[in-house]
Amino acid sequence: MTPLERVIHSPWSFFKIAGASSVDATLRYLLFAGVGWVLGYWLFRRHWGHRKIIPRFPERSDIRREIGYSLLSLLIFGLVGAGTILASRNGWTRMYWKIGEHGLAWFWGSIACTIVLHDTWFYWTHRLMHHPRLFPLFHRVHHLSNNPSPWAAYAFAPAEAVVEAGIFPLAVMVMPLHPLAFTLFMFWQIFFNVIGHTGYEYHPRWLMDTWLGKFLNTPTNHVMHHEKMRGNYGLYFNVWDRLMGTNHPDYESRFRTVTSRPKTEATA
Repeated sequence: MTPLERVIHSPWSFFKIAGASSVDATLRYLLFAGVGWVLGYWLFRRHWGHRKIIPRFPERSDIRREIGYSLLSLLIFGLVGAGTILASRNGWTRMYWKIGEHGLAWFWGSIACTIVLHDTWFYWTHRLMHHPRLFPLFHRVHHLSNNPSPWAAYAFAPAEAVVEAGIFPLAVMVMPLHPLAFTLFMFWQIFFNVIGHTGYEYHPRWLMDTWLGKFLNTPTNHVMHHEKMRGNYGLYFNVWDRLMGTNHPDYESRFRTVTSRPKTEATA
């Protein structure tokens, strides 16, 4: 029996798994958001200033709020993760524990499938949470960050945190998924999430004139969503927004404006 299996089958396993899952997710959050903060808001604040999408920095009170709500979200992620793993122990999901059961090709393929599934889940739940009756309960907290920082990546109200955590049970319900594959997906997820909330545009100006610029989402896209409150609902890709006509009409021009600023342009 592996160490993970011993934990799963031990007394008080739900609380042990929830605690371990929360700590694991918190360490990833602190690492990626912390690196984004140090680079963008300390070391290269002036050097990258011309690429700050909104040419000002958030207040300290905004940062404290983002970190506080993110830590609450991470606790909820741990609880949902523990429930999902215990459901898998009872055979209620398609999670598997030995990579050889489905082979290496599917192991890596399942990560790609989870990314696509999550992008779809995020777009439609995100758009739904903007419904006037749902917004105050689910999504208002996240939009308090109208000029987000890296710490806003998980700054959700509890109800939204449950929705965001829903990708784990959904993924293991619809496809065979190894825990390590989901963990690697989560590294991709927090990396892309933090990049989208740093407030800086890192891509070159020519990106928007290529097929990749029509396919891949950019920090400008997501920061505009925080700023304008409508449109730009996607996460990793710009596919659903283009298909459903929900890109903000000024998205591409804003991207070109931000990426064309001279380096001497200061940031307040």
